[in-house]
Amino acid sequence: MILPIVAYGDPVLRKKGVDISQDYPALAELIENMYETMYNAHGVGLAAPQVGIPIRLFIIDGAPFSQDEELTETEQAFLESFKQTFINAKIIEETGDEWAFNEGCLSIPDVREDVFRNEKITISFYDENFTQQTKTFEGIAARIIQHEYDHIEGVLFTDKLSPLKRRLIKGKLSNISKGKVNADYKMRFPQMKKKR
Repeated sequence: MILPIVAYGDPVLRKKGVDISQDYPALAELIENMYETMYNAHGVGLAAPQVGIPIRLFIIDGAPFSQDEELTETEQAFLESFKQTFINAKIIEETGDEWAFNEGCLSIPDVREDVFRNEKITISFYDENFTQQTKTFEGIAARIIQHEYDHIEGVLFTDKLSPLKRRLIKGKLSNISKGKVNADYKMRFPQMKKKR
């Protein structure tokens, strides 16, 4: 089932997600719905807060980046099959030089900005079968994870912009929260006037 994606301005996007247990109600169904929602919106990642649920869960499928000719063949091949569910994730370490990449977010349509992030991360998490894993990722994969991880921490990519950049997009962000934006997927807007 395709779920509505929560737009910028909704308080749920600012909540720090809570850990969940293996018996979280209808977890498998929620994960399946999140993948369906993400693919429908042509995203590469989606966090539970973005569908209105403040828990520590996010999903990623890096396949769309496997076509990026600026990446090495090794990175392209890795991203082609990089599909992962992250539950109760904890970033253990972020290393390497910070580098800029143009990011967007399904909760903030039509806004894209360069964001600096570390090139390498080590993260521990549970997969959809609640098997604990600790893995190291780098490059685009690390960046997608950092972006989604921020969501379960109540952080948005726009928080990482300079004060000047944030001022420049303030009007756009305000419009998004009011529903004055064209997204080609189902969204829920916090400040949209209720129709009488």
